[in-house]
Amino acid sequence: MSDVVELYLTCPKGLEGLLAEEAATLGLADVREHTAAVRGEANLETAYRLCVWSRLANRVLLVLKRFQMKNAEDLYHGVREVEWADHLEPTGTLAVEFSGHGSGIDNTHFGALKVKDAIVDSLRAPDGQRPGVDKLNPDLRIHLRLDRGEAILSLDLSGHSLHQRGYRLQQGAAPLKENLAAAILIRAGWPRLAAEGGALADPMCGVGTFLVEAAMIAADLAPNLRRERWGFSGWLGHVPAVWRKVHDEASARAREGLSRKPTWIRGYEADPRLIQPARNNIERAGLSDWIKVYQGEVATFEPRPDQNQKGLVVCNPPYGERLGDEASLVYLYQHLGERLRQACLNWQAAIFTAAPDLGKRMGIRSHKQYAFWNGALPCKLLLLDVIPQQFVTGERRTGPVDPASQANDQPSSPAPAVAEAARLSEGAQMFANRLQKNLVKLGKWARREGIGCYRVYDADMPEYAFAIDLYQGWVHVQEYAAPKSIDPQKAQARLFDALAAIPVALGVDPKQVVLKRRERQSGTRQYERQGTQGAFMEVTEAGARLLVNLTDYLDTGLFLDHRPLRTRIQREAEGKRFLNLFCYTGAATVHAAKGNARSTTSVDLSRTYLDWARRNLALNGLSERHQLVQSDVMTWLEADRGEYDLIFIDPPTFSNSKRMEGVFDVQRDHVRLLDLAMARLATGGVLYFSNNFRRFVMDEGIAGRYAVEDISRHTIDPDFARNERIHRAWRIQAT
Repeated sequence: MSDVVELYLTCPKGLEGLLAEEAATLGLADVREHTAAVRGEANLETAYRLCVWSRLANRVLLVLKRFQMKNAEDLYHGVREVEWADHLEPTGTLAVEFSGHGSGIDNTHFGALKVKDAIVDSLRAPDGQRPGVDKLNPDLRIHLRLDRGEAILSLDLSGHSLHQRGYRLQQGAAPLKENLAAAILIRAGWPRLAAEGGALADPMCGVGTFLVEAAMIAADLAPNLRRERWGFSGWLGHVPAVWRKVHDEASARAREGLSRKPTWIRGYEADPRLIQPARNNIERAGLSDWIKVYQGEVATFEPRPDQNQKGLVVCNPPYGERLGDEASLVYLYQHLGERLRQACLNWQAAIFTAAPDLGKRMGIRSHKQYAFWNGALPCKLLLLDVIPQQFVTGERRTGPVDPASQANDQPSSPAPAVAEAARLSEGAQMFANRLQKNLVKLGKWARREGIGCYRVYDADMPEYAFAIDLYQGWVHVQEYAAPKSIDPQKAQARLFDALAAIPVALGVDPKQVVLKRRERQSGTRQYERQGTQGAFMEVTEAGARLLVNLTDYLDTGLFLDHRPLRTRIQREAEGKRFLNLFCYTGAATVHAAKGNARSTTSVDLSRTYLDWARRNLALNGLSERHQLVQSDVMTWLEADRGEYDLIFIDPPTFSNSKRMEGVFDVQRDHVRLLDLAMARLATGGVLYFSNNFRRFVMDEGIAGRYAVEDISRHTIDPDFARNERIHRAWRIQAT
């Protein structure tokens, strides 16, 4: 083999430029960038050095041969022509990785099999002895990359990916790969800052990946110095003397680096379950003297070792994948910005995020942004100088908000603190002013009527299209999906403005704001589970105790606009047999039972909501005389022969559940529904029918057969007065 070989270094997408610079520094010549890789020329010593020292590469591939291929036979013969006896014993083991497609190879497994067959057939001994396959720890790991008809056949010198340093045996929910973390630190200028004696802090450190990678850079530790098994360990072309030279050089530099005074590196993590795993990872890396980890929220972390030392704050905030996470992320970024301005003046910050628009909520302008990929997820690295000239907000605050005044069931004070108000944009301040105005007006009414859950805002300002409901100290925000004609970035900016304004205007803890996006729903999606937090809370309404869930479903389990109908049912239920069709979570049933109904029957197709209704009844000490039926309402009505004095029907606009026959359409099917229900209504009984289909028209035949009264305007409370079309309601009796 020639003294100079071609090397191909793979890396995560977006790191090519950084890897090219690093590889050139380590001795790679004639460096050229490719997608997720760089290539160049080097001797074996440099190849070993790249294996030990590259902080950014995934693999170091030594190219054995390049050849053109048109089909699988070309692939087989091209691979077999290599002198494999120079690389592997017939008794050895190998593993093959194949990437790319074309030239008749559309399946990577098939391509790998052809490569393996060619190698094995070339090395088959006269006695039939042939290499075996070991996918975990082979003597030889071969990689073939097919690129537009050219096969690039390589020996993988690294073995397992170089990002696997060996220290991170315990991981958090969404850890960064080690080489991506190193790339972020390098792009943020940490090597220079560390050489100048700077400090580093990660306020959301998870299991400590940034911390360990930063300490390795500061201490001049080769990232893979401790690796015991390499891709070249069983390779016949391996030169142990050259390897020992490279390894001894790295070991000497590590001893020298670790003998110096440790750099000040600190991590902070809110989740107590991650503290010990982080410390374990740090200990495995041999850096316990350099790194300290503490439990603490973002809003309280204190990174500065002293007033004069400069440093870098680096973090990878959570991305937010669950329903309602967007709201909490806005406040997380705001708190992070506050702490940077308060405690990190004259420091630098590097924020790695999949939501760069959220970065604007920190109140500090980024002077540079770099595109990265975290797996398949596009991300941005925001670099900030924490200096007053870069602050977007007003004056820096001097302390965190005291949440004690926000712990009451109702929002305590509509007036925001001066510092909080200073942080709002002009649009957000206008939105906050409207919220405050509504809160003053509706809050007085709600307190007077003893109402704990009500709507405080419903798209009052067209550009802020939200429905905002208060649930005894919690805020439930539904964002109406913007029309396609609205610029998505502008819509998102308004969303973030609103989320910043809501806790200020309503006087609530930001953690008690839940956001959902409301779009046109098909079938039963409105009622399907969206999350898994299982966070039920108890609220009260006219003496009834009810469970709501603000996080797991699109709706909360309580339709606030039907409050007047439910209280009317409670007033009229005494001594009556009550039937609740499409009962949902049984709130109307609880009201009827609280009104001393003689009995109640509740029918719904959903087992989930019937269980919820059962819990609501039990919460009020109600169990006897209250029947819950899982069935398609139309089918049940056709079979039931009971008689009821008070009936409530609030059907969905449309339903196509797999458990029902056919499809229910309220406009098409309401006549049959009402006729079936009226057949079950006792003499002198009353049926209340309601629905929220905006274009609904009652069939004229219904009014011809029954006494029908439109009571819609009597079933709209002040919190829905602005949207009187929220539902329609009728009182129906036999003539």
